[in-house]
Amino acid sequence: MGLLDVRPYDREFYETQLKPWLPERIFDCHTHIWKSDLILNNGKKRRSPSTWPALVAKDNPVEDLVQTDAELFPDNRVTSCLYSQVSVNIDLSRANPYVAACAEKLGFPALYVSHPSQSADEVERGVASSPAFRGLKVYLSYAPDYIPDSEIRIFDFLTHEHLALADRHGWIVQLHIPRPGRLADPVNYRQIAEIEEKYPNVRLIIAHLGRAYADEDVGDALDFLKDSKTTIWDFTANTNQNVMERVLEKFGPDRFIYGSDFPIFRMKARRRSENGFYINEVPKGLLGPSEIVLKDGHMREIDYPEADRITFFIYEEMASAIRAMHKLGFGKDDIEKIFWSNSAKLFGIN
Repeated sequence: MGLLDVRPYDREFYETQLKPWLPERIFDCHTHIWKSDLILNNGKKRRSPSTWPALVAKDNPVEDLVQTDAELFPDNRVTSCLYSQVSVNIDLSRANPYVAACAEKLGFPALYVSHPSQSADEVERGVASSPAFRGLKVYLSYAPDYIPDSEIRIFDFLTHEHLALADRHGWIVQLHIPRPGRLADPVNYRQIAEIEEKYPNVRLIIAHLGRAYADEDVGDALDFLKDSKTTIWDFTANTNQNVMERVLEKFGPDRFIYGSDFPIFRMKARRRSENGFYINEVPKGLLGPSEIVLKDGHMREIDYPEADRITFFIYEEMASAIRAMHKLGFGKDDIEKIFWSNSAKLFGIN
């Protein structure tokens, strides 16, 4: 048996809705790999209020990632950008070297997960430690503990010192923005604009389309950022076709890239939004007992037989992007860009 439960409906979905449009080579800009022994028993609590991602996989060694891609995309070759899991419990001193070793072995690029407490010299040495590292992955959970979760700002975990370093080297910086208002929060979109203005050589990627999973999560951000020249948008773990269309209308397909967020999006699920709040609908029993799954308000269980027609979350994400491209009149060459050549060029992969 494979790692995943691939059923006839899943294979039909891939063959009819994805395969005709996907390029032979796919670039995944957003994957986490880690082993369970890299998790520290340090007593620190998650800063994210969403608990559902932790139910999908206790670890994701690189072998599982490779197998996931092989089972989900049997007719495609996938190159992944690798980086560590980003919880407060991960031992980055060992996780970053693990990522580097895996990336070098596979010929994949990687990002170094930095911590705001590190000096610029330490971060520079970390990135220089492997030819696979192309820059930084930064995460809101590493903001100082005294800052309430709802008040975290980008510069609390992506420091100006680190940005100046990235600007000097022309590094990629992949940014998961904070704050309950997501992309619509003016603090977020004004700081995104500030990064592009002050650090023009940073190749900034806004992960998850700024966490705009519902239409209401966009707000005035895209209008404010309309004159952006370089910022790149990854649609990782986002299935909202409307949001995708709005980003594409503003910035076009040349700055729009695919990512999976594996192992999280290898789960079977579909997403809807209700009053600006996203809901993941999952087959009942998939992630464990209902009393655990439903503790997270973003989760809803679907019973069988309806659940038989819930496919992999990543398939839903890809299909939404393809539909958005078609609706805006973009063709197969443009679809190839968002799934391969934009990222291949960005990360220096032939």
